[in-house]
Amino acid sequence: MKIKAVLNRDGGTFKTTDMQTYCETATRAFAARGHDLICDVVGGDEVVQALENASKESDLDALLAGGGDGTISTAAGIAWEAGVPLGIIPAGTMNLFARSLKLPLDIWKVLDLLADATVVNVDIATANGRPFVHQFSAGLHARMVRMRNQMNFASRIGKIRASTSAAFGVMLDPPRFEVVFDIDGDGRSEERPVSAISVSNNPLGNNSLFFADRVDTGRLGVYLAEPLEPTGVGKLAFDIIRGKFKENEAVTASTAEKVHLHFPKHRKGAACVLDGELLRMPADVEIKIHAGQLKVLVARPQAPA
Repeated sequence: MKIKAVLNRDGGTFKTTDMQTYCETATRAFAARGHDLICDVVGGDEVVQALENASKESDLDALLAGGGDGTISTAAGIAWEAGVPLGIIPAGTMNLFARSLKLPLDIWKVLDLLADATVVNVDIATANGRPFVHQFSAGLHARMVRMRNQMNFASRIGKIRASTSAAFGVMLDPPRFEVVFDIDGDGRSEERPVSAISVSNNPLGNNSLFFADRVDTGRLGVYLAEPLEPTGVGKLAFDIIRGKFKENEAVTASTAEKVHLHFPKHRKGAACVLDGELLRMPADVEIKIHAGQLKVLVARPQAPA
């Protein structure tokens, strides 16, 4: 197989990695399995173009992407549109999609697995046509990301500290807004005030990091949190840490194949988050799941003893 790896040298773990040594190790690992691997190490501002160029190579059998959740989300969208299998090298802070795929989170250990991986079909979602593999969110999460992005951090630990500080800031001043939602296009729209809304690519698991245990159920996870006071946000944060946020009394959880969100009191400066990226939030958002349309590399099933 001919495989192209696009590695974001500005992403998380790669910032402190000798990328020449890493590429040489990766090339040997894939060669040992009979594959031809070509590494392309680029800066963060070059990742999108490098991934798009790689996906257009006519003789490409698989695309590898190395970096944080933003890089992986971008790569998933490009691989999906090109119909090319995607392998993930988790070099970020959270590595949420890699966790869902049950990949090793060590950038060195994952090489041997990917070199001997198998291709499976998993789900990918879109928000107004834009692909994502983790979640769309508005309210609490978006405000926290906005506050975090205003802080200075240059490392994984720094990012975690900034996120913690931003979380406390949001706790003291939780948002409240109106949302009209229509699940699966059944025509039964419902309007309610909320402090947070999240729609995930597959239902989220019972963990503190908000990632799906499976990405092949063909269903979106839909989560609404009713308007919260600071004490309510604190309780929700505690339940999130315990991996029991679905049991929080303020949270309503459901699943769907399609969700339409309308924000009747939409403000020009309103923001949302899509796979960790802060974006301007439109007044209407159409979220769909595309079941089994993304090809990814995962570990081969173990033969029974």
